[in-house]
Amino acid sequence: MKAEIITIGDEILIGQIVDTNSQFIGQQLNKIGVSVYQITSIQDDKQHILNALKEAQERVDIVIITGGLGPTKDDITKKTIAEYFNDNKLIEYPEVIEHIKGLFKKINHPFKEVQRYQAQLPSKATYLQNNFGTAPGMWFYENETVFVSLPGVPYEMKGLITNQVLPRIQKQFKLPFIIHKTIMTYGQGESTIAERIEEFEDNLPSHIKLAYLPSFGKVRLRLSAKGDNKATLEKELTEKVAEVYALIPEIITGLDDDNSIEKRVGELLKENNKTIATAESLTGGKIAASLVSVPGSSAYFKGSIVSYSKETKINLLNVSKETIKKHSVVSKEVALEMAKGAKEQLKTNFAIAVTGNAGPTLDDTDKSVGVVFIAFVSDNKEIVQEFNFGQPREKVINRTVSKSLEILQKEIL
Repeated sequence: MKAEIITIGDEILIGQIVDTNSQFIGQQLNKIGVSVYQITSIQDDKQHILNALKEAQERVDIVIITGGLGPTKDDITKKTIAEYFNDNKLIEYPEVIEHIKGLFKKINHPFKEVQRYQAQLPSKATYLQNNFGTAPGMWFYENETVFVSLPGVPYEMKGLITNQVLPRIQKQFKLPFIIHKTIMTYGQGESTIAERIEEFEDNLPSHIKLAYLPSFGKVRLRLSAKGDNKATLEKELTEKVAEVYALIPEIITGLDDDNSIEKRVGELLKENNKTIATAESLTGGKIAASLVSVPGSSAYFKGSIVSYSKETKINLLNVSKETIKKHSVVSKEVALEMAKGAKEQLKTNFAIAVTGNAGPTLDDTDKSVGVVFIAFVSDNKEIVQEFNFGQPREKVINRTVSKSLEILQKEIL
């Protein structure tokens, strides 16, 4: 069973907004055994939409369209879909009008006649109630292909997908099982890992695939199995995961995105009843943001001092003026004093500090762009490591965050 997602809107094509709708829809379809064959973004143009619908119908079993269902003149999706199905008759749904009036009443907004158009749907459409907005969804079934049209507002789309679309797809089609297990690794690159597990990958059966998903400082290894027996697939994947664990145990942080390294660090801190603080220069608080992205992080994360300037390092972290003068702000000596200052000021068991040159200018240091120092301190240990993360600026910052979390996990263990 294959699906195509079509997003409609010039704002996506010009980069004004990021298409998160397709990501969510793809994830949800995959969970019920529907493979996404293609994702297409197109203009608010009638002929473009008609062409996209025709081409998608030739490729897939399910076509999901988002965007263009508002009441204004630039929202042409409904008219264009009606034309595609040769459906010139619109049916007005009184319950949609009452729903819209109820939403507007809550915010003291008058109901306008232009809103009535949103309650009028092509006669061939099955009406999908949108509990979170004014534009209902539409379900069409034509020549053994399902077409679903949804509003582009993310929270409205999500409500319709979850409550209306997925249950209908599951009822209408017999679907296979698609199961994924994602192994989280940290500290080695994609090519190194691939070399270490090459024989394992070569011996995978045809219905199990391995994908490498690299990002800054980490690589996710996604094992995917597809078939008709869920229990068998689960058993096979569990066995394959165990094989990978045996091959690269020292770089695995856990399974799935829920076992991200920031979550693992948090678990370790809670297990050991320890607390942590950060002192950040070039990362501007991103290490702290990673740590607090985990629910319940207030139990172990006490705060961060973002000491971007020399004066802040001196005044808030008690970094010595003489240390800065002698070694510059980008040095192992300053990184260590920053970590000590954060631990003392915020009264924690652990602290990690980063200082470096993310570029593009050298500022108050003689260190080249990309040089970073990361310091970790505890009640009985002090370490500082030097790295050169190269360029550009974004890469340096992101790799500093990733490496800091890696060091935290290793040292807490």
